Amino acid sequence: MRNTVSDIWKLYKSGEKIACVTAYDSTSALLADRAGVDLLLVGDSLGMTVLGHETTVPVSLEDCLRHSAAVVRGSEKALVVADMPFMSYHGSSHEALKNASRFMQESLASSVKIEGGEEVAELVKLMVQGGVPVMGHIGLLPQAVLVKGGYKVRGRSKEDEEQLLKDALALQEAGAFAIVMECVKDDAAQRIVSALDIPIIGIGSGLACDGQVQVMHDVLGLDPRFTPRHARKYLNLAEQIEGAFGQYKDDVKSSSFPSNENWY
Repeated sequence: MRNTVSDIWKLYKSGEKIACVTAYDSTSALLADRAGVDLLLVGDSLGMTVLGHETTVPVSLEDCLRHSAAVVRGSEKALVVADMPFMSYHGSSHEALKNASRFMQESLASSVKIEGGEEVAELVKLMVQGGVPVMGHIGLLPQAVLVKGGYKVRGRSKEDEEQLLKDALALQEAGAFAIVMECVKDDAAQRIVSALDIPIIGIGSGLACDGQVQVMHDVLGLDPRFTPRHARKYLNLAEQIEGAFGQYKDDVKSSSFPSNENWY
């Protein structure tokens, strides 16, 4: 039986931390699901981790729909949340609702996630009223990186902290079942978590958050080039995979692969 929004709420109310990780295909979803991860986020971070872009901006609606469907097919228990990508909810409310409904009907995701605070609260309310569970996202907003001039920590000033709190409260009032809070200073994050009555899932925002979300590639050490400060590398798969490919190449060139048991 797959987790629902109610199951995530029960974890929150019991005081149990919520474990969330990104997944982009059926195999990663299967393995994270077997490990007991509560929530799988099909992040538009697939733009960098899977598609080779520098930001999330080039990721299309079709990209997110395709990868969300794969994650749903690969998992059984975890709640699947699909990122709505750049400009898929910034036009008319009619278009945004239509795009959100595609995630529910075509990819069979359990929820969608959108970035923003007060400015998207009315849209969140419309989506929830229409039957689409919504996860909010405040703090560092990857889809706005071109406007903001880079990836910057939020909550450094009192004014910014106040705005983040207003954003979080607006999303809660609109009916969001949870909020991702990305790269917000620890003291500001603590204040926001204390003020809200819905789960706050942190990434780079301290231990006070009600759960944590991390990018799968960071957790597994799949990218040899960079590990962000907010991540902990639990494996170094990049080194192991590169070694395996190198051994395969050497075996092919030396004719030690295939051997008798590898052909028909």
